Parts: sequence; C-alpha cells; structure tokens
Amino acid sequence: MAALATAMLAAPVGAQKPPAPAVPNENDAPIAYLLDASSGQVLFERDIDRRFMPASITKVMTTFLAFEWMEEGRIFPEQVYGIRPETFRQWSRKGSTMFLPADARVTVDDLIHGVTTVSANDGAIVLAEGAAGSVEDWVAAMNAKASEIGMANSYFGNPNGWMDEGRTFVTARDLGTLAQAMVTRHPSKYRHFVGASELKYNGIAQRNHDPISGVVRGADGIKTGYTNQAGFGFLGSAQRDGRRLIMVVAGSPGSRERARASRSLIEWGFQAFEGKTLFAPEARIASARVQGGGAPEVGLEAPSGVRISIPKGTNPEVALSLRYEGPLRAPIAQGEQVAELVVTIAGMPEHRVPLVASEEVLDATMLQRVFNAFRSWIT
Repeated sequence: MAALATAMLAAPVGAQKPPAPAVPNENDAPIAYLLDASSGQVLFERDIDRRFMPASITKVMTTFLAFEWMEEGRIFPEQVYGIRPETFRQWSRKGSTMFLPADARVTVDDLIHGVTTVSANDGAIVLAEGAAGSVEDWVAAMNAKASEIGMANSYFGNPNGWMDEGRTFVTARDLGTLAQAMVTRHPSKYRHFVGASELKYNGIAQRNHDPISGVVRGADGIKTGYTNQAGFGFLGSAQRDGRRLIMVVAGSPGSRERARASRSLIEWGFQAFEGKTLFAPEARIASARVQGGGAPEVGLEAPSGVRISIPKGTNPEVALSLRYEGPLRAPIAQGEQVAELVVTIAGMPEHRVPLVASEEVLDATMLQRVFNAFRSWIT
C-alpha cells in the first residue's frame, strides 16, 4: 500500500508524458532542415531551397565575417569604434538594440556580443562601419564570403536583416552551410560569442530569445529572426555526445510555433539517429586514374573520416559510389579535393563526402610517359 501511494504521488491522475520529439508539422515549420555537422549529412529536409527573407538571421553572416576578419588580423576584439551621428539618429532604439549611446566608444567584442545575444541592429551597423569603413563595403564583403563558402542561393542587402524590399534572401540549405562553416572554422570564437543567455551593456540587461539554449541539452545558439514579411525563423545548433546538429525552421506563424518546432526537430535528430563510422580519418578509401602523371593513379581519402547517421536500431542498406571527372590530370597536389564519395542510405537523402588526394602526383617525365604508354597498350 505504501509503495502504491508513493507511485500515485509520483504520477498524479491525469499526468501525461511529454510528446516524443518528432519532425515538426508544416504549419509550425513550412521550411525545415536538419544537418549533422559532424558528417555533413542531411537528416531531414523540407523546402530547403526555397528563398525567404531571413530578417535578423542575417546577423549570423555579419558574425561569421567578423570571425573571419579577426582570424585574418583585420580586426581585433579590443578595437574600439565610435558611432557616427547619422548612424545614431537612424538606428537608436530601432528594433532590437543594445542601446548604444550617441557618444559610444565600444569594443568589437561588445559589438559582436550585442549582435549575437540581443540581435542589436545598432551594433551590427557600427561594427560594419568601423570594420569596413562603410555599410556598403561590409555588405560587399558579406556577399563575397557567402559565395566563397558555397551559399549559392543567397544575397545580403544589409548587415542586420532590416526590411529592404526583399533584396536580402537566403535558403535553409545555405544557412546550414553558413552555420557549419562558423562552428568548424571558428570553434573557440563560436563558444565565446554565441549562446550567451543575456547581455548587460550601458546599464541595461537584456535576455537572449533563443528558443533552444537552456532548454535542449547541449544547445548553444544561434539566431532568431522575425519580421511581418518574413514570419518567425531560427537557425540553431546543439552538441551532444560528440555529435553537433544544425537546424533551420522558417516561415513559422508565431514565436510559440517556432519554439515548438525548433525544440522538437533537434531533439528528434539526437534521439532518432545514431552514428556509424565507415572510414577512419585519412584512411585510403579508393583510388582514381591519373593522366599524364608520374603515377597512374592517386589514392583518395577523407581527412576527417566518413561518419554517417542512421535511424537508431536499424541496419539499413548503405551503398557507396565514387564520382570524379576522370581520368584526373597531373599535376595533383596532396590534399587537393578531386572526387566525391556518394553515400546512399535507404530512406534518407543522398550524402556526398569530398575526397582529397592522399599524395602528390607530379607531371610524368619523358621516360615515365613512354612507360605509361607501353603499359596502357599491353593492358
């Protein structure tokens, strides 16, 4: 009886288990994307190449560009910028703000924290003007960097995502590319600048509106966005047990739906899949024919290895195929990307892994050319 009473107290009448994580419905998330950043594998996709206005998610591109410029030594966290009078008049208390005063002398470190934590419109503009000399030059650098990392279907018209008659647009696939570049190229900067719960600046404390940090275990950002035109969106990430997932939801009708979709999608990703290693880092995966080289073929490897996520508790059929435009032509540098490994998992989107040359292949000498010709004749 005592045990029964304890059980009844622990589970009161009418109590229900929370719903199991699942892919969000189309109403909550018309656009949805889940990417395993550890492998580059797509775990779920819905309309991920549809263009949409990112609103404040634009600031992730501003943040990433700042990380790149810090790495290159073009800007430094301790640098101090002022605010131009016209910038103050235009952006003071306009939308989300870090409340920069008219006489502000603010560090790059504070500006980036303002952008990432409280979506500071004023902070993004001051950072752009201070680092590049003008908003126009900063935006040009944003678009050049987006092109460099493979954001093939996006364009930025300003540094902060303020409404610009649709000139700024992105896709979920491109946002996944951006987030993956940020966390893999700049892990220490990502940890320092992204995911803080609040910002205290100019005597004002403001909290972060990220819907997963502090709620989903391992979640650490990245950025929400909202305008009347764009609806509610979120680019987020979490790391758990050695796996990092990146997610996008966009077009949600309200903040409650966005939060529900974001939490459910990323929890589903962690609970529904398990990792499997196909090839260890730098293992020779295959070889490719080489024309005009000192060697007839070159080894192919994936520097970080090949890992895949498969539905937990299953053993799906996995097919591997090699793709390259061949034969490859010498010279080939060691580490040069020359091929792709295509991983096809039953019931999941196709996954492609870049492969690089395991060794250098120089142009063939005259004697080697004669030998290669003779070998091709007899084989």
